[in-house]
Amino acid sequence: MKKQLYFIQFCLILFSFNTILAQTPKKIIIEHSDFADINQLETPDAALLTGNVRVNHDGAILTCNKAYYFQKENYIKAFGNVRIVQGDTLTMSSKYAEYNGENKQAFATGNVVLQSPEMSMVTDTLNFDRNSQEAYYTTYGTITNKGNTLRSKSGRYFVNQKKYQFLTAVTITTPENVIKSNHLDYYTNSGHSYLLGPSTIVGKDNKIYTENGFYDTKKDIARLQRNSTIRYNNLLVKGDSLFYNKKTGFASGVNNVKITDSINKTIIKGHYAEIYKFKDSMFVTKRAVAVSLVDKDSVYIHAKKLMVTGKEGNRIVRGFNNARFFKTDLSGKCDSIHSDQTKGLTQLIGKPILWNFDNQMTGDVIHLVGNNKTEKLDSLKVLNNAFIVSKDTVGTGFNQVKGQNLYGKFKDNALQEVDIVKNTEVIYYMRSEEQELIGINKSVGSKINLILDKNKIDTLTIFEKPEGEIYPEKDLPENARKLRGFIWRGDERIKSKDDIFPSEENELNDKIVKESKAKNAKEDVPMEVLKETLDYDKNNPKPKVQ
Repeated sequence: MKKQLYFIQFCLILFSFNTILAQTPKKIIIEHSDFADINQLETPDAALLTGNVRVNHDGAILTCNKAYYFQKENYIKAFGNVRIVQGDTLTMSSKYAEYNGENKQAFATGNVVLQSPEMSMVTDTLNFDRNSQEAYYTTYGTITNKGNTLRSKSGRYFVNQKKYQFLTAVTITTPENVIKSNHLDYYTNSGHSYLLGPSTIVGKDNKIYTENGFYDTKKDIARLQRNSTIRYNNLLVKGDSLFYNKKTGFASGVNNVKITDSINKTIIKGHYAEIYKFKDSMFVTKRAVAVSLVDKDSVYIHAKKLMVTGKEGNRIVRGFNNARFFKTDLSGKCDSIHSDQTKGLTQLIGKPILWNFDNQMTGDVIHLVGNNKTEKLDSLKVLNNAFIVSKDTVGTGFNQVKGQNLYGKFKDNALQEVDIVKNTEVIYYMRSEEQELIGINKSVGSKINLILDKNKIDTLTIFEKPEGEIYPEKDLPENARKLRGFIWRGDERIKSKDDIFPSEENELNDKIVKESKAKNAKEDVPMEVLKETLDYDKNNPKPKVQ
């Protein structure tokens, strides 16, 4: 038992002794100088070394023209062509330097140049801590790194991470962009930049603003997280989270995405978007809406998925699945919508329904034709199973006209004249100027013409051998007052821009907006360093020298 205790005590003593040895600073070793002298009067306790001075300390080599070596302090002052070389990774040159062997601190001034395989930095004064492998300056510095130039008033370099950190104004000039920020981390091996606080990335064809983001200066890729915008050509893209690849022209956004097209007078919103710059197209979903300015009025188009394609003046908007639209004088919904700016043609496809003021129109397909010069609605086509319904102005009945096709003309965006052709039928409540009911006209014909005034039927004309009669109200039973296929869908009418969104998408929107506000209320912290940054050297090994 005693032998075991003695053995344990011996191990502890040996461990403590080794720890003390490890913590004991190593002495600076003078490897060479052409001349050496000691003058206690001029420089007490110092050795003067001149000519091709070379000293070594714990793996670092210092060379210079002249040096004072303070042996007791384990300290050296170096003059003229000073170079401190640390392995094959770091070299520091200057006119003057001091090095403390006790704490491995170096100080350099006068045309200081710090070099590594990835970069070169020039400043007036530099401090270098070999223990933490950090160098810092406060006297303006210029860093060149694989085609990029960084300028700042102060900065800190982390040798092991190959990272510069700037907490004051810094500018990075790359072959493609100029990056400005007051808080930036820059990795010299990968060219990755992490920005915090108001920052801009400006290129020939684009301008990026962010308050928390990442930019790959080699690949021209941005990932942006807070109060961010991307501007290029005529587009301004905003969103809680944005991605942009300048080389491919691809951008995407997540949550509260807003795309403003100043040339085409269009705003597109949603909670997920993809933009293809070189294809002049975009895709938006999750409460997607396209807002266009037409005749000093806004047209809102919504669908589960929206696609916008084409250059200026040739835009096509496509909406798929539960498409809806609203304008103050016109609204409707259908399975899908196709709007061609060049032709001025909007097609409602798949169970379409249209409301123009109090008039409800249905058919297999509905076409709206606009006048590109006046930016007003010109005409309307309802193809196959055309049906137009409006409430009687006074009573509870419904005016109804049906036929194979319907052709309408607009004036000031209101229906002025309508022609219904082939197998036409009508039920019309005829009233006097005093709005007294004259009778109910129930007739058939090959064509019916309607003239509307103030969005109400003013005159009705039946062509080519009309058949029917005008019934007194008491002589026409209730079940005979509706044409086959009649369905009044007034409760579905879209009366505001908010009505175009289904309830489930409104719930999603409320959730995202709430989460976004909560996130913005929190104190901003730097973006977490990406795995591709941390693993850059591992994933991009340098070729071996043969």
